[in-house]
Amino acid sequence: MTSSSSFSQDNKRLAHSYPEGLRADALMEEDVAWSHEIDGERDGDQFDRSERAALRRVVGLSTELEDVTEVEYRQLRLEQVVLVGVWTSGTLQDAENSLAELAALAETAGAHVLDGVYQRRDKPDPATFIGSGKALELRDIVIDSGADTVICDGELSPGQLIALEDVVKVKVIDRTALILDIFAQHAKSREGKAQVALAQMQYMLPRLRGWGQSLSRQMGGGKGGGLATRGPGETKIETDRRRIREKMAKMRREIAEMKTGRDIKRQERRRNKVPSVAIAGYTNAGKSSLLNRLTGAGVLVENALFATLDPTVRRAESPSGRLYTLTDTVGFVRHLPHHLVEAFRSTMEEVADADLILHVVDGSHPVPEEQLAAVREVIRDVGATDVPEYVVINKADAADPLVLQRLMRNEKRSIAVSARTGQGIAELLELIDNELPRPSVEIDALVPYTHGKLIARAHDEGEVISEEHTAEGTLLKARVHEELAAELAPYVPASVA
Repeated sequence: MTSSSSFSQDNKRLAHSYPEGLRADALMEEDVAWSHEIDGERDGDQFDRSERAALRRVVGLSTELEDVTEVEYRQLRLEQVVLVGVWTSGTLQDAENSLAELAALAETAGAHVLDGVYQRRDKPDPATFIGSGKALELRDIVIDSGADTVICDGELSPGQLIALEDVVKVKVIDRTALILDIFAQHAKSREGKAQVALAQMQYMLPRLRGWGQSLSRQMGGGKGGGLATRGPGETKIETDRRRIREKMAKMRREIAEMKTGRDIKRQERRRNKVPSVAIAGYTNAGKSSLLNRLTGAGVLVENALFATLDPTVRRAESPSGRLYTLTDTVGFVRHLPHHLVEAFRSTMEEVADADLILHVVDGSHPVPEEQLAAVREVIRDVGATDVPEYVVINKADAADPLVLQRLMRNEKRSIAVSARTGQGIAELLELIDNELPRPSVEIDALVPYTHGKLIARAHDEGEVISEEHTAEGTLLKARVHEELAAELAPYVPASVA
């Protein structure tokens, strides 16, 4: 990382030496710095001018390969991209981490990252995101590197996209479009594809543009045009928008129908009193690996962002023999596009309806607290704040011991595990067993052998404490739910009742 050039010592002395009366004259000089003594109280904290104006490169973002033949092959199939971000708040490390994550997203989408720069500003420029002068500098970087795409670390307005493309002369996309593209590549189920398509259309609708004849108007009313034509009619872009709105309405109906099937399955689990555990967390934190380790589900595991999108529900059994379900949900990311949150709301409801959330965080990440905060923001959006949460710090075998200690100290309800090596998995299973809601009624009953279904339900839905077979029937002591307790009540011995 190359830091911006600071003011020279002469300029600093000059800035401090000007009295108040000569300040107006001093400000006319180009090289005079902003003075903390003069301007501090009036203007508050401000950025150094040279620091604010600089476009800084982030070292180590390039994914260029050394092998020439391999590079030539990759250039045939990958987009060559330059990343650009605006650093408005936080530390320098925060800005670099954000751009590094954008680089990982770009590589997941199949791009080849050539360079990454960011600019220090109070807020993004409303016209071109980074300002007109910096946009020209970005164009030079694009030309020098041979890039064909610019990816901005933020959500750009339609006007910003058009204005920046006009300057840099290559395709410009933002973080939201990049994440939508990754979701479109990785969605496999019918519902997942429909949800992604809906989110893409919501994003595309305000960003439609007219090219050449696409702004021409269609004929107005009447049959066949000519003298019967009345009114200007619709432009081509208006027709496109109307068709997209119609497709969105149709897609919402389809998603609602598919949601009904999931709701029926969920209600069936509730009716059978099967507890539910949802695995939520940042993308690439190891949720699918943890599900495979706990249940042997065989879900795709890949070191990539958003490798799995479709929720997976698997049956599991606690060490004490209690049955429950484990649900692997879609991964979250900082600044997750609101289009995706809305489109995937039916899928994310699995988290809101769970009895326990296992919040998986990547212990090997340099700042896992940021991942925790981003996921909890989405959990609040889907209304799951009342569900008990336990933080599972995954990849403990690769984590920095100091980071691990800090997380364990800050998160009181947490456990460190490694889905790869199996470290801490036994303790996690015991923890799930203890955290799951327990049946509310303890009952002693002598159940006749002709009513063996009640014994089976006590094993499936409740917690059997002891079981003894006698000549009269099965002597059962268990904790069960109220409905099953009412069915077992006729078989409670009078002495116990």
